[in-house]
Amino acid sequence: MILCLVVAARCCPVFSVEWTASVQKQLEGILSSCVVVPCSFTHPGGELPTSKLRAIWHRSDRHKENIYHEDHTKILDSFKGRTKMLGTLGQGNCTLEIIELKDHDGGRFCFRIELVKTPQDPPTKEMFSFVEDCVDLKIIHDQPKLELHQPKAAVQGKVYTITCSVHHTCPSRKPKLSWNRGNADASVIQTNMNYGNWRTESILTFIPEEKDDHTHLTCKAMFDGGLTVSENITLFVKRKENFNHIIIPVTVAAGTAMLFGLVCIFMVKKYK
Repeated sequence: MILCLVVAARCCPVFSVEWTASVQKQLEGILSSCVVVPCSFTHPGGELPTSKLRAIWHRSDRHKENIYHEDHTKILDSFKGRTKMLGTLGQGNCTLEIIELKDHDGGRFCFRIELVKTPQDPPTKEMFSFVEDCVDLKIIHDQPKLELHQPKAAVQGKVYTITCSVHHTCPSRKPKLSWNRGNADASVIQTNMNYGNWRTESILTFIPEEKDDHTHLTCKAMFDGGLTVSENITLFVKRKENFNHIIIPVTVAAGTAMLFGLVCIFMVKKYK
């Protein structure tokens, strides 16, 4: 009886309670780039050590066609070397990364967890497939568009800021943003937009000069896999306000009048 109670106490928290998984239902990956599939799983009985868990990702309709497995020999040839687990299983994180996306990578994929058993473990169910919580991955061929946000006009001698941003689904290998101004300061921010979507933005700050008027500002994004896109705008710089256009003519006129007056006085005295 004591032995049965010990075995029951050991098994119940782990095996008798339902496992649940949360996976982003739909994602779009850019051809030749990469995608990260957010995934988490829970078990009401508590966490298990990573060493007791084995993660598998497979096609939803063909459980033996694995796109990820610890044993690389059990991965489809078309996915070998391109999939990686980013999360820690012991913490309930089953996030998957797929790089160098290809046309045939599109489809529906599901997560499965297996319990690694030892000879001392009791005979119990050792595999949990979350076939109702899968990701539908779509491969898109259209190039992503960059968004440039700027004030209406730059002012000569005053600090000017412009932002370049792009949306993507690969935070582990975020796009690299750069500008065609090597002497300006730029800061990069990555924001989680939820549902597997991210935004990377570069904020460029510089002081425009008169020579910058009607020049082009270009932002370039390089994605994992080599894909490069760019966007540019024309920079209009307002001149610094001054009164030279008033002071100079007035000074010239006043000087001319004064000179004319002196000549007149001289002539009157001479021929009086």
